[in-house]
Amino acid sequence: MTSIQITDLTKDFSVGSGFSRKAFRAVDHVSFDLLPGRTVALVGESGSGKSTIARMLAKLEKPTSGTIDVQLDDGTPVMGSLYRRHVQMVFQDPFASLNPFHSIEHHIARPLRLHRRTRGAEQTHERVLEMLERVNLRPAADMAARRPHELSGGQRQRVAIARALAPGAQVLIADEPVSMLDVSIRLGVLNLLGRLQREDNLAVLYITHDLATARHFSDEILVLYRGRVVERGPADAVILDPHHDYTKLLALAAPDPERVGKIVSDEAAPDRAALDNSVCFNHYTGAWETAHVKGEAPARV
Repeated sequence: MTSIQITDLTKDFSVGSGFSRKAFRAVDHVSFDLLPGRTVALVGESGSGKSTIARMLAKLEKPTSGTIDVQLDDGTPVMGSLYRRHVQMVFQDPFASLNPFHSIEHHIARPLRLHRRTRGAEQTHERVLEMLERVNLRPAADMAARRPHELSGGQRQRVAIARALAPGAQVLIADEPVSMLDVSIRLGVLNLLGRLQREDNLAVLYITHDLATARHFSDEILVLYRGRVVERGPADAVILDPHHDYTKLLALAAPDPERVGKIVSDEAAPDRAALDNSVCFNHYTGAWETAHVKGEAPARV
């Protein structure tokens, strides 16, 4: 099995040009672990740094600083092409992540060949059909012959999941995998991810802006605000008993009958403009971080 330890991960982007050029910090010293059989959810609004973290883990962006250590059970480091085989990503947009000119079989067969998981065309074809069966795309032979435009958004995302798992991935990065799907089929895709995780003992990083699905799908939640983790802990603890004002605002935007009225009354709802004055809470240690001065970045946990 494969695990990942992320330590003080930081990413700066250059903004502007010439003398007005400056660095914008998108991710600020983020640390967490991804372990086999566990799901960590990164929750936050657009621009909070969620997808940037995902892209760094997928080697699509280089960190400015910090480390991403991937190891097998025996402590062997995972690097190079082996890293790409073990760590795979499911992208947000199922309509853009598949090449419209190629068949579904091509999309799943390609990583099998690149990572030398099969020998010969016949074995590759059989493996493609097996992967389509695993993601409930049936009849598999018919689905394999189709092109992306012949599939629904939910079916395309299932193909993307099959493609990610085809090379034998042990770490799956799911970047808002259901946000562009119809509400009626989101739960089916999340249940599929959950089943595959149990079957393969996957480590999953689930990225979302939706606390409700994060609670349904994850073991641990990290709340991101301005590129920093401002609250972390077990999913139920973060959802039902949020401490940071930003987490409270997210929770209020995703009503849950189990905690209606428990978080805060309408009269006392957190003021978004006052978030810079709030403190940060770690559900694991039960400790509050030191309050910071308005105008500074939010404290890390």
